[in-house]
Amino acid sequence: MAWFKRTEKGIQTATEDKKDVPKGLWYKSPTGKIVDAEELAKNLWVSPEDGFHVRIGSKEYFEILFDDNEFTELDANITSKDTLGFIDTKKYSERLKDAMDKTKLKDAVRTGVGKSKGKELVVCCMDFAFIGGSMGAVVGEKIARGIDYSIKNKIPFLMISKSGGARMMEAAYSLMQLAKTSAKLAQLADAKIPYISLCTDPTTGGTTASYAMLGDINIAEPGALIGFAGPRVVKDTTGKDLPEGFQTSEFVLEHGFLDFITPRKELKDKLNLYIDLIQNQPIR
Repeated sequence: MAWFKRTEKGIQTATEDKKDVPKGLWYKSPTGKIVDAEELAKNLWVSPEDGFHVRIGSKEYFEILFDDNEFTELDANITSKDTLGFIDTKKYSERLKDAMDKTKLKDAVRTGVGKSKGKELVVCCMDFAFIGGSMGAVVGEKIARGIDYSIKNKIPFLMISKSGGARMMEAAYSLMQLAKTSAKLAQLADAKIPYISLCTDPTTGGTTASYAMLGDINIAEPGALIGFAGPRVVKDTTGKDLPEGFQTSEFVLEHGFLDFITPRKELKDKLNLYIDLIQNQPIR
């Protein structure tokens, strides 16, 4: 019975000697597959067991797309202001500070310029970790400036959307970004510079109603949620049961709102292939 009882009392272990299982060693996909975290990272954060694309941020996308992860970040220090003095369960100014401290990001989008397969590319990438990737004035301004940089330097533009929609704490200021970014993309089109839009999980609300669906080519990752209102809102509004796979990349592709679904492993090659084809240049 000594196996099941402590024969010595008062045993203490110094804190530094206690053995805890390190966090983040394993990842469980929605289908229940268990994946080693290190293996997942090596596989570009795609579960090798079931192909599930784990939600990632700008840091990881820049690593995937830019040669040797070398790029210059544009407008890195622009931050949002609480112009309206908005308060819900807490002040918007406090929410911004909390998000910055937690994510080490300045806002919900970052812009990088660097070489991808040897040629210059401007990438605007959203970060869902920052207040749900919500689109406020800073997001719109950074995207607009990224487009301006593309036009000035004649460099193709990639937008990676990952957002819950407009940032309600900025009210009308947020909604203005739909028109602002759409107008800038019209200027990009007039300059005949390629624009590729990549929709990732999730792409919803105002992002879908503006820049996310305005690409010369619209692509998405497998299984991403893409839509304007969420499935629950659509169901409640229409009063009808939704078809299987509603608002997934595959469903949206089948109904003509996407051009291609591109797995993350193929993203860099396919992206540059599309750009070469649009510009009628030799394929890299």
